[in-house]
Amino acid sequence: MLVLAPLPVKRGSQGFGACKTSVMTTSDPDPAARLAASRAAFTSLAPRIRAGEPWPLAERFGAEPEASWGPREVLAHTAEMLPFWLGEYERVVEAGRPAGDGTPFGRVAADTLRIGVLERDRTLPLRELFDRIDAGIERWERRLAAASGSDDGAVGVHGRLGEMTAGELRERFVTTHLEEHIEQLDGILGRGR
Repeated sequence: MLVLAPLPVKRGSQGFGACKTSVMTTSDPDPAARLAASRAAFTSLAPRIRAGEPWPLAERFGAEPEASWGPREVLAHTAEMLPFWLGEYERVVEAGRPAGDGTPFGRVAADTLRIGVLERDRTLPLRELFDRIDAGIERWERRLAAASGSDDGAVGVHGRLGEMTAGELRERFVTTHLEEHIEQLDGILGRGR
């Protein structure tokens, strides 16, 4: 499973179970249901994260595997990744190319713009970060509701992962990614500082 942001423990690995609470997303395969569950989970996490303020800023928050993010870095990244991947999804869908002729899309964890936005936005008020995440998920929900049957089948080419359909892009970089960050935040809250 690709993880663009450094996670303290990968999803499903040992050691994470003790941190789980009622802030879980759904196992429903329907992307709209999973987005709705993620939106509800972020709403549920917000009071617990606010209660932990002030959260220290991580010293390292780039692409290093040993980077350790706190809530502010996770929220800032989540807020910026939602519109980024919606744009990349639209780029692939609009091109509508078949396999073997895909539109280039995406980025890697070391992308300087991604890291710069994270550095800047992690100091925003938590209220603003949660509002941006909610708006980002809502935009994805609207997009899914308007999707045609062929949208998810359009093929793009990720610079590192190769050919992917728009549906695979959405699954890997948005739906599953949101669920990973929910677990990450829940784990941070379970560990304390």
